[in-house]
Order: sequence, then structure tokens, then C-alpha cells
Amino acid sequence: MTSENTSPTGALPRVARRPDMPEEVRVYEVGPRDGLQAEAARVPTAVKAEFVRRLAGAGLTTVEVTSFVSPRWIPQLDDAHEVLTAVGPLDGVRLPVLVPNDRGLERALAAGAREIAVFASATESFARNNLGRDVAGVLAMSEPVVRRARSAGLPVRGYVSMCFGDPWEGDVEPREVASVARGLMDMGCTSLSLGDTIGTGTPGHVLELLDTVRGAGIPLERTALHFHDTYGQALANVHAALTAGITEFDSSAGGIGGCPYARSATGNLATEDLVWMLRGLGIRTGVDLTALAATSRWMAGHLGRPSPSRVVTALS
Repeated sequence: MTSENTSPTGALPRVARRPDMPEEVRVYEVGPRDGLQAEAARVPTAVKAEFVRRLAGAGLTTVEVTSFVSPRWIPQLDDAHEVLTAVGPLDGVRLPVLVPNDRGLERALAAGAREIAVFASATESFARNNLGRDVAGVLAMSEPVVRRARSAGLPVRGYVSMCFGDPWEGDVEPREVASVARGLMDMGCTSLSLGDTIGTGTPGHVLELLDTVRGAGIPLERTALHFHDTYGQALANVHAALTAGITEFDSSAGGIGGCPYARSATGNLATEDLVWMLRGLGIRTGVDLTALAATSRWMAGHLGRPSPSRVVTALS
């Protein structure tokens, strides 16, 4: 069993439970995929696999391992098959992988993937810059992937990027996000992740979007949020989403990563920072903060730079 209440210095936030907050939250760790794909450094396969194992050892029960994309798009993840097979099944840990198309799904299934994710965009500009087609075309590309994966009994997560702002188009209307999210659910996705890809969201915007998504018939219990901290709003946005009933959040150990297709996107929300805040709210995550921070410091050594996470820095 892991513990949520230890740190190298003994420092812990005061726990103050709120009746309007969930009792437990799932942390969906994206560091090995979304974190490393945006790093300039090429991380060896063995280090990537060990990263996943250490994250699981710190109590994270969902760790997104890699992405089966063309090496021409993301050369940092050209060893997806080797990483997933090196990690192997981990007892009690979900190991989803991202796939962009049918070819990616074939490669993922051959490597033993048991859970996948597909991705779409809420904006036309990002869809064209990311996948070279419009929003409808991206959804059409995802549909046979989702159908085939669901037929094989695999859960499928649908990512929606640019849900709050777009570097080319500016503000994004919540109804546009809800339309894409509805399309993913209608084709068979079992859950969604709504991404603030360039970090422009604020708490009021988060609540407005969630109201719109709920109004489109999408259950919030099947919806996660993925925040970037570009403007320092990520934790405030998490707090707002918690009051709306969201119980799953994406984060990256040590705050590594961003988005290779949106240059204004800085690092992901750090898992340690998220867990620290949730701990203070008395919300269970099952994550051992000491082991997690140690893992992020270990990976920072391989990346050749300090971890951006404030909590990792403080606990060091």
C-alpha cells in the first residue's frame, strides 16, 4: 500500500474537507507520453519503461505509456512497441496508449495494448496544423479506430484539444467543444478528456464549459480535464472543476511536457502540485508524494534540467 502523507521534510498541507468536494479523485498520469513527446532530449527505451514502473510504484493507477504515432510526427516516441512490451502488465494499473489512426491501432494491439485513446480538436486551425485535416475529417478518421477497439473489448478515451483557447483562432466557444465531445461519445468512446492546450482557461470558463458539456448530454462522471499552467491557472481550474463534480484529472509527473504542435503551450500541470492540493482538501488519490517526487527528480536528471514542479522543488 502507498501513503499520501509523507514527504522528505515532514511538511504536509493542513487537511480541510469541504462537503462540496469529491472524496476521491483519479489522477491520470500522462508524463511518459504527453510529457516526453514534447521534450528535446531523446530518452532511452529502458529509462522510459522504468519511469512507468516507478510511477506505478508511487501509487498511480493510470499511466499513459506512449503513443503509436508515425516517427515522422513525434520521433521521441518511435520506440512505442518496445516501451509497452518492456513495461508489461502491471497489477492493478491501467496502461493506456494514444493512437491516431487504424495503423496506430494495429501497432498498439500487436504490442499488447489493453486500453487506447484517440484525439480530436475543437478548432479547425489546430486540426489542420496537427493532423492535416478539418475537425470533421479528424472525427471521421477516429471512428473506425474506436469501433474496432471497442469490438476488441478495449476502453477508449477521447481527447479534445483546444477546448478553451487556440493560438490561431483565439477564444473557443463551449458549444464547439461540446459538439466535438458529443461526436466522440456517439462513436463509442467510453470517456473524454477536455484539454486546455495553451492554458488560457480560468475557473469561470471551466464551469461554463462543463455546464455546456452536461447540457449536450455528456455525463461529467465520464469526463476528465487536462490543464496546462501557462498562465498559472491550472490548480484554480482544478478547484473549480471539483466543485462541478469532476473526479479525474490529467497531469504529468514533475510538470514535464507541453504540446509540440502549439508553441504557446507550456508545461502540463505537475502531478505533485495536483496531489498536494488534493491532499489539503482531504481528497484521496492513493499517491505516495515522496515516491512520486523522487521519481520526478530522477527523470529530471535524465532530461538534464530541474523539474518545473513547485512541490518537487519545495520537497527537495
